[in-house]
Amino acid sequence: MPSVSFTVRAVLPHDIGAWCSLRRLLWQHVSDDEHILETQRLLADQHRYATFIAFSSDSAPIGFAEAAVHHDYVNGCKTSPVLFLEGIYVMPNVRRVGIAKALCAAIGQWGSAHDCTEFASDTQVDNVRAQALHCALGFEETERVVFFRKRLTC
Repeated sequence: MPSVSFTVRAVLPHDIGAWCSLRRLLWQHVSDDEHILETQRLLADQHRYATFIAFSSDSAPIGFAEAAVHHDYVNGCKTSPVLFLEGIYVMPNVRRVGIAKALCAAIGQWGSAHDCTEFASDTQVDNVRAQALHCALGFEETERVVFFRKRLTC
């Protein structure tokens, strides 16, 4: 794969359009209005949430990563607070050139500055591509969990 020139920086309010265009590709089941509301909510609480965006040399948005600081229990972690990768996406035509790694490095630096010593994430058990990405980014699998629910009747 040829070298790709890109920059990574924290998302700014004027980036919401570019950010939402990438979020739509990752979370296609979410409406445009919900994406806009969610991005505004994340930007409003920069002590808890971090989002970084990657732009190509011609200023096209090509990837993003969102993370949050969790103070509650995070599966597989031993400390608190924990930096949690909520989502990451890189355009298919520029994958495997270090963009996801650069996004996670930026998120990790942000997390360290917010007193986090562990960086966690999750994915579905059957999403082997995402699992491979996490391993390539330096994450280690800690546990597999199956969630259950039961309806309560009054």
